[in-house]
Amino acid sequence: MKGALLLVSSFIFLTHRVNCCPTKCQCHQFSKTVDCRNRGLVDVPPHLPAETQILLLSNNHIQKINHSVFIDTTILKILDLSNNSISGLLPNTFKGLRHLQILNLTKNFIEYVDNKTFSSLPHLKELDLSSNNIVRLPGTLGNNTGNITLLSLKHNKLQKVDRLLLESLPNLKVVLFKGNSWLCNCHVFGLKLWLETFLYRGGISDGVICLTPENWKGKDLLKIPYEMYGICPPTTSQMQKDNILHSISEHKSSLKHAHHSEHGDSSRSHCEPKPKPRPVSLRHAIATVVITGVVCGIVCLMMLAAAVYGCAYAAITAKYHREHLPPGKEKGNFEGKETFESSLA
Repeated sequence: MKGALLLVSSFIFLTHRVNCCPTKCQCHQFSKTVDCRNRGLVDVPPHLPAETQILLLSNNHIQKINHSVFIDTTILKILDLSNNSISGLLPNTFKGLRHLQILNLTKNFIEYVDNKTFSSLPHLKELDLSSNNIVRLPGTLGNNTGNITLLSLKHNKLQKVDRLLLESLPNLKVVLFKGNSWLCNCHVFGLKLWLETFLYRGGISDGVICLTPENWKGKDLLKIPYEMYGICPPTTSQMQKDNILHSISEHKSSLKHAHHSEHGDSSRSHCEPKPKPRPVSLRHAIATVVITGVVCGIVCLMMLAAAVYGCAYAAITAKYHREHLPPGKEKGNFEGKETFESSLA
């Protein structure tokens, strides 16, 4: 009898604990919402009802989040932590919230986001990080963040965003960049290329407005001509693609080398690929053309001079013979010609 009473009392206690509403909060059982807004809270209240799907914690003084505070709210879908005093997010801050779809962290003091902070949120669709002090973002937001459709980075201290981060969000439909310290130099070229493709595919963005350098201040990144980035080194993604292609090329080369070695050294000289000709720079090519033109011009002038000299020599020789030839010689020849003709008659 005592055991039965203990079991019933334990069940009533656990039921009350699961369904009880935290102090200073209002719980709406029909909408499965826990409203803790404007309560002066410094921590996320513990022992939240397990059936909570919407948790509103905006306009409080929460500075940090215990990684185990959401362990009982596994079906939470909307979490609003806006307008608090959160300065940092640990990698396991939102662990267990596998069904979370909307996370609002706007108007806090967040300076940096770890690449594992959102990895435990595979169904996250909307992430609002606006109005914080974020200086830089990681290469990705996590391994399981591919379902994000809205990302807001407005009013932070960002100077650049890695193109790889944006490319890791294939379902992104809206991205907001306004109010950052965008540095429109070579580092932002990858963002320019991604943004053009994103808008072409129907994405929505408020644009990237440059803050520096001074000559581009207030200018839309998309309106800066490509020629201004002609001297920029390859982007990170392009370098990675080149490295992959280089690795594939080396792998093929090693396979060819192994295949040739099986046939012995006697056939190696006939099977090895010939090295590609070394590319010649434009400066060397122009110099070669100029030198070739000069040589050809000199040869033509020499030939012309030789022809003029030959003609002059022939004219002088003919004149000399006319002036110094004996007069009787021409007459004798003429008379001889007449005698010959008369003999034939």
